[in-house]
Amino acid sequence: MENRSKIPATVITGFLGAGKTSAIRHLLENARGRRIALVINEFGDLGVDGEILKGCGIEDCGEDDVVELANGCICCTVADDFLPTIQALLDRADPPDHIVIETSGLALPKPLVKAFAWPEVRTRTTVDGVITVIDGPAVAEGLFAGDPEAVAAQRAADESLDHETPLEELFEEQLACADMVVINKTDLLDDARLGEVESQVARHLRPAVKAVRASHGAIDVSVLLGLAAAAEDDLDSRPSHIDLAGEHDHDDFTTFSVELAETAAPEALLERLLPVIAEHGILRVKGFAAVTGKAMRLVIQGVGGRLQHYYDRDWRPDETRATRLVIIGETGLDEAAIRAALAG
Repeated sequence: MENRSKIPATVITGFLGAGKTSAIRHLLENARGRRIALVINEFGDLGVDGEILKGCGIEDCGEDDVVELANGCICCTVADDFLPTIQALLDRADPPDHIVIETSGLALPKPLVKAFAWPEVRTRTTVDGVITVIDGPAVAEGLFAGDPEAVAAQRAADESLDHETPLEELFEEQLACADMVVINKTDLLDDARLGEVESQVARHLRPAVKAVRASHGAIDVSVLLGLAAAAEDDLDSRPSHIDLAGEHDHDDFTTFSVELAETAAPEALLERLLPVIAEHGILRVKGFAAVTGKAMRLVIQGVGGRLQHYYDRDWRPDETRATRLVIIGETGLDEAAIRAALAG
């Protein structure tokens, strides 16, 4: 009976560009009367995901229902940032029916789930489930290893060797903690490649955890919410590298923002971005652009060499029309060269 009085919280995790924000937007558009509060964590200094959701135009999604935690990994700052935010939501005169937490693509989910076992929140909320969203085409392309074929060959020759990259470790952590996995962007995969992705994912899942297919993050709300996993009471079944290492940081990744002038045409900006992404191995690009002659703000999101763009809302009078992009990659990115190439 105790759990029925608790407000359920769903943690949505997944690698950079997997489609977490799209899944959340679809969830909000089909909430079926549920009052949902969002907690959004970003890696970097430009709150792109929060801004996209605040500009979504969904009637029941007001700005007060979207809480952003920027400039810090939510899995590393639970005491300072996350727990006070959850407590504030629970203390509202009219608390939400459900809390949805979008982690940054670089966050490990298990420390966040552990936070729900803290006395301050344990009696008032429960982790309904951890949803891991993955980019199906990215996994099919082997983006979680520097050279997947070489790694496979070396492991076959000597199983004691460990050649995992940071990207692979994140991928495994997010899958191992999941109560459900969403394989997103399946419309970009044929049956054979989709089957390979599903087989690869299945190797990292706990028993009885299911993987579902999706395009554009469209998953029925009844599938994502109501899992009743009580994940905070089930931590031991969720293996993690950090259980052995005892610490976690993001020294393997770097992020910075670039501000550019208005662009005359979106296509020209995308054509300038693509070779820079390819040359420097940029993992993720996201942000907004001002297009000359257009009153609306252009959203730009990309993983690897796949870029998406669309207009989401009008620029507000108090905003400066400009193009602001967040660049995310593994440590060692040549920031000066990237800035110069994009400014050119």
